[in-house]
Amino acid sequence: MSTRLNLDDVRPVISCGTLPAKAVVGEVVPVTALAWREGHDALGATLVAWPVQDPGKRISVRMTQDPDNVDRVHGLFAPDVEGMWLFRIDVWSDPLTTWRTAVDKKLAAGQGTAELANDLAHGADLFARAGHSDIARQLADATASLSERTRAALTSTVTPLRDLLVTGAEYEVYVERRKALFSSWYELFPRSTGGRDANSEPVHGTFDTTAQALQRVADMGFDTVYFPPIHPIGTAHRKGKNNSLTAEKDDVGSPWAIADHTATHPELGTLADFRRLVHRAADLGLEVALDLALQASPDHPWAKAHPEYFTVLADGSIAYAENPPKKYQDIYPINFDNAPAALYDELYRVVMTWVDAGVTTFRVDNPHTKPTQFWAWLIAKVHATHPEVIFLAEAFTRPARLFGLAKHGFTQSYTYFTWKTTKAELTEFAEEHVAQADICRPNLFVNTPDILHESLQTGGRAMFAIRATLAATLSPLWGVYSGYELFEHTAVQPGSEEYLDSEKYQLRPRNFDTAETLAPYLGMLNRIRRENSALQQLRTLRFHPTDNDRVIAYSKSDPLSGNVVLVVVNLDPRNPQEATVAVDTTALGRPAGESYPIQDMITGACYQWGERNFVRLEPMRDVAHIFILPPADPRLREQMAWRQVGEYRA
Repeated sequence: MSTRLNLDDVRPVISCGTLPAKAVVGEVVPVTALAWREGHDALGATLVAWPVQDPGKRISVRMTQDPDNVDRVHGLFAPDVEGMWLFRIDVWSDPLTTWRTAVDKKLAAGQGTAELANDLAHGADLFARAGHSDIARQLADATASLSERTRAALTSTVTPLRDLLVTGAEYEVYVERRKALFSSWYELFPRSTGGRDANSEPVHGTFDTTAQALQRVADMGFDTVYFPPIHPIGTAHRKGKNNSLTAEKDDVGSPWAIADHTATHPELGTLADFRRLVHRAADLGLEVALDLALQASPDHPWAKAHPEYFTVLADGSIAYAENPPKKYQDIYPINFDNAPAALYDELYRVVMTWVDAGVTTFRVDNPHTKPTQFWAWLIAKVHATHPEVIFLAEAFTRPARLFGLAKHGFTQSYTYFTWKTTKAELTEFAEEHVAQADICRPNLFVNTPDILHESLQTGGRAMFAIRATLAATLSPLWGVYSGYELFEHTAVQPGSEEYLDSEKYQLRPRNFDTAETLAPYLGMLNRIRRENSALQQLRTLRFHPTDNDRVIAYSKSDPLSGNVVLVVVNLDPRNPQEATVAVDTTALGRPAGESYPIQDMITGACYQWGERNFVRLEPMRDVAHIFILPPADPRLREQMAWRQVGEYRA
C-alpha cells in the first residue's frame, strides 16, 4: 500500500480475510473502509466486485464519502450469480475534485480572473487529461467572463482522473441461493400425521399421510417443511411418554435415538416412499428439511461394528449422553477423536444418502457439541458438488460458538430469540445480528418441540400473534413448530419449558380443522413477507424510538427496489398500549420533515405520517401494524443500506 494513499478497516472482512463473508443472489452487500491521505487533497475510492467463475464480469462502483466521517467511504454491490465472489477497494488521488473545491472557495471569497489565472490554466490541463476537451477550452478562453469560463467545470458530471492509483487487497464473499436468506419454516412430525382409529387411539403416520398434510402447510404460505429424524428408533433404554425412563409396550420412543442413519423408519415407509413425499412437497412449493442428528442409539450398527466412533469406558461399555443432571441413556454421543478419517467419510456418506434422495436442506442437531473443524470440512465437501444444500445450525449456545459455526459454513442459525421478550432485549438481540449479518443468518423459531417459553404458557392467544409477528418481520428467516397455530401452551410442570405430552416421545395427532386457529394470521404474515422485498433483508433493519417500553417500532428497506416496511408491535398481550413513534426519516428513504401516506397491510387502514406519530394497539383486536410506505427516494436508497454498517459496526 502506498504511503501517500491509505486504506484501513475494510469490511466485510472475516477472520482477517481467511474466511468469506456471506450473501445471496440479489442481496445488497454494503462495503466500507477508511480511506485517507496527508493534507487536504481529495481522494476517491472505487469498489470492484466479480464472480470467481467469470472474472471478466466486473461491477465497478464509485464509493460515497460518509457525511458524518469524511475518511469513511461506502459502496454497494448486488451479486447476481451463485458461487464465490471477490471484491476489492481501489483508492486514488482525485485532482479534479481537489481543483473544484479550491476554485469554489476562491470564487466565494470574491477572487477575480487575475488571481485565478494559474487555477484556470491548471484546470484546463486537468480536464484535457480527463478527456473533457470542451471544458478545457472553455477554461482557457480569455475572452469569456470568469463565471462563463468556470461554470461547466464546476457543475458538469465528469469522468474523474485517477492519479496515484492503489489497488486494494481482494476479499471473498460466498454467494448462495436466495432461500439461504429468505424462507419460512414449518416443523412437523411425520409419525403424528396418521390421525386416530375408531377408538380415538393415535395411528402411526406414514410418508403418504404426511404428503396429505402438506397442503395445509403450503396454504399457510410456508416454503420449507422440516421433519425431525425419520429413521428407525432404538429400543434399548427407549424413553416413554413425557420422557419417562420406563417405556410401555406401545411407546414409540424419541426419533433422536437413531438406530440407522441411512434407513427410514419401517412404519413411515420406504426410501422410495420418502422420495415420493419430497416430490409432492416440491409440487406444493415446499422444500423438505431433514434433521441431521449425529448420535446413535445403543441398537445402531455402529455400536457393534465401530465402537471407536464412541467413547468406551473402563468397564467396556459405551458412554451415553449426559447434560448433568440430565441423562440420555437411549443415545450414544459420537467421539470425533478416535478415528476421525473413517468417521468423517461415514458421516459424509450419511448426508449424501439423503441429498441423493432429494433433500436440499438439513437442520443440524446440536452442532456446537461437535468439532467446528468437522463441520467446515463436511459443508465444504457437500457444497463442492451440491452448493444448493442449506445447513441450519441448532446452535443454542454462547455467541462465540454460534457465530463461529456460522463463519465456518453453516447457512443459517437458531438463536436466542425465543427468550428475548422485552423491548430492550429484542433491540439488543436484533442489532447484534445485524452487526453479524456478513456471517450469520438468524432463523427465528417461535417455538420448538424442546422450547415452550413462559411467555406462551401465560400470555394467552395475543402473545402467539405477537411472537409470530416479531419473528416474521425481524428476520428474513423464521419458523414455527406444529401446534403453534392451535395455541398449544401447557407445560409438563410449572417452571418447565417442556410441553405436556411432548411429541418427542409419543404420537400427537391434531385437529387442525377448527375455527380456534392462528393459521390465517400466519398465512397473512407469510404473504406480506413474499410481497415485500424489504422483509427479505437482514442488514437494513433499523429501530425507531417510542416513548412506551411496551411498544417497539422498526423498519426494513430494500435499496434496490425502494420497498420500505415499518412495523409497530404491542409487546403487552393483555392491555392496550399507546405510544408516539419518532421516525428516522433517512432510514425510511424519506426527506426530513416530509409527510407521507402509509397503509397497514394487516387491516388495510391508511394514515398520514411524519416524523412523530401516535399509535394505539389493543391486543384483543390488533397486536401490530405492518405499514407499507411509498417507495424510498432514489437519492436516499444507498444510505438505507450502508448506514447500518457505520452505526452498528464502526
